[in-house]
Amino acid sequence: MKFKFLSILLLVSANLFSQEINKDKLDNYITYIENHNGGIGSLSIYKDGREIYNRSFGQEKLIDVNYNKNTKYQIASVTKMITATLILKLVEESQLKLDNKLSDYYPEIPNSAKITIKNLLEHTSGLGNFAIKNGAIWVTEKVSEKELLEEIKKQGVSFEPNEKVLYSNSAYLLLRMIIEKKYKKDYNKIVEEKIAKPLHLNNFTSIKSTTSNTFKSYKFLENWTEIKDIEYTNVIGVGDIASTTEDMNILINSLFQYKIVKKEIFEIMKPVIGKENWGRGLALFEYGENLFLGHSGDVLGSHSRLIYNPKDKISISYCTNGERVPANTFVENIVSILYKEEFKLPEIR
Repeated sequence: MKFKFLSILLLVSANLFSQEINKDKLDNYITYIENHNGGIGSLSIYKDGREIYNRSFGQEKLIDVNYNKNTKYQIASVTKMITATLILKLVEESQLKLDNKLSDYYPEIPNSAKITIKNLLEHTSGLGNFAIKNGAIWVTEKVSEKELLEEIKKQGVSFEPNEKVLYSNSAYLLLRMIIEKKYKKDYNKIVEEKIAKPLHLNNFTSIKSTTSNTFKSYKFLENWTEIKDIEYTNVIGVGDIASTTEDMNILINSLFQYKIVKKEIFEIMKPVIGKENWGRGLALFEYGENLFLGHSGDVLGSHSRLIYNPKDKISISYCTNGERVPANTFVENIVSILYKEEFKLPEIR
């Protein structure tokens, strides 16, 4: 009887939380963004593993663009969460160790004999950002993987491993290449087999599998006008995955429910609260006293946020392919609404 009563109590608590969420206030906020051409995007909110809010906005203002509920967004660097998960899947399968050296796979990379897999995961390797060359983003046109590796070698390292933390796109490109070496398959096939199919994610794909049903990037110039973004084949494993916000939320809830990797392996991904802002695939997002773990993604025109509050079991998935209100501001205001905190409507110019 005690267990039955507890189950009922938990169910009631979950339902109460769902009812207490001010959906009208969420709608009013998004309507304000939409009416002022503040953005194009989609928001999904989960509580206790189920969706309690979903809304897309602004897409009807795109000229001559066909879309439906399955149209995907480029999620940019949220891809790194997937790459980190796949690395830890290899650790779980005893195919890889966190203290393995980069030199075991790419000895030509500077300092590779000192850089470990763990360093690559947590941005402590000293490697830089292959996507920026001579101070400018150069991966807007397709280049070869050999050229990408040459740029990584040319940039070298800016510090010794574990000396400090510096966000590194180069590290995650190398992690993706190591994953492909280990599984002897292309990254898109591995994502499909290890992530998408087991979790029944029908709209979650790496670029080589991504269909045409994916939003382009836009900028507001009297009307929403398509812009050229990066070439996603240049950033496989770093920022190439496309998804719907619902599939993103299923993914992060599955991670925290240990459906992809075991608990003891998943714990490696998390930053140590109070000591780290970056873990090994998950970052810390602080909104006052509300702590979320997840990842952000930003390219030239598309932006995404995927975050989870372990205490309250709330996750927020947000994607925009036309941004005038910064994604960080947008999500911060959503958190404020969920937790009934005051906030100011953003100015849209």
